[in-house]
Amino acid sequence: MWKDESLAGKRVLVTAGADGIGLEITRALVEAGARVAVCDVAGDSLERVVAQLPGVVAIRADVSKENDVEALFQAVDGAFGGLDVLVNNAGVAGPTGGIETLSLTDWERTLAVNITGQFLCARAAVPRLRQGRSPSIVNLSSAAGHLGMPGRSAYSASKWAVVGFTKSLALELGADGIRVNTVLPGAVDGPRIRAVIAAKAESLGKPLEEVTRNYTSQAALQRMVTMRDIANMVRFLCSDQAANVHGQEMVVDGLTQALS
Repeated sequence: MWKDESLAGKRVLVTAGADGIGLEITRALVEAGARVAVCDVAGDSLERVVAQLPGVVAIRADVSKENDVEALFQAVDGAFGGLDVLVNNAGVAGPTGGIETLSLTDWERTLAVNITGQFLCARAAVPRLRQGRSPSIVNLSSAAGHLGMPGRSAYSASKWAVVGFTKSLALELGADGIRVNTVLPGAVDGPRIRAVIAAKAESLGKPLEEVTRNYTSQAALQRMVTMRDIANMVRFLCSDQAANVHGQEMVVDGLTQALS
């Protein structure tokens, strides 16, 4: 049971917060009493999150587009009058396949969302966070952000970049009292990882069941993590319980030493 009250009333933006891991993060923060705005590219997902979690502010935006991000933060200003926490959750799985099979378009799109989107949102957020209450940024990376991942070079490269971005911002913003951390999820059970597994099986010409077993057994705990596991870590990092946690890579992967 979550008893910390430091998130009550805090103004939080969760990018891609209307579906999947982002929705679970949004739910956890709302449960902790935060005032939450979410953005997403999917209008139907935004409609669902508002129906499920009344009071959440839903804004349509593509974080890889500078104009969208500017409009997003103006909307947050209008709704909340400022910002205390940014959760950079938006990301795409990117292409699956050997390096020689990848298109430049797919490579650039992966980096545009997974790292450029975090840059654009952090750049807009920082002046607002300087005026915020116990401000912080949580960037979502991946276990692929500290381990190589065959067949997923675009995704892994983008997630390693998130770690470097986080470390740099932590040094840059520490004097302002803005904490910056990153969460590195392992394989998170859900529709997205199932689609990745299917694409990997097709790319390798292996049975789906075999590749699925590789994903579920690669952690020492012999299971995938859940979306709630990730949401709980994000909620902790946003709270005053993590007041001196700064510039850290918080790995939630059941101890994974190598990725399939």
